[in-house]
Amino acid sequence: MTDRLTRDGVRALIGRSSDGVVTEILNMGTSRTELAEARAWLENDEAMLTEGRRIPSGRIARLVELLQADEDDLPAVPKL
Repeated sequence: MTDRLTRDGVRALIGRSSDGVVTEILNMGTSRTELAEARAWLENDEAMLTEGRRIPSGRIARLVELLQADEDDLPAVPKL
């Protein structure tokens, strides 16, 4: 099994996001592992720090920034 991401694979891991962010993630050569780690940091950085993980740097840090900015820019989904 390959760790290479596709557009559908990115969307499966991060959910709703803009096409620009998905394209940037793919162009960075991001792996599934890197994207999953960035998503984990975004969802619960306190738990990651408690586990003893170092604050993200490099590609992971850039992914966290992208995902956070994208999350902030997307309109809220109304609850039914």
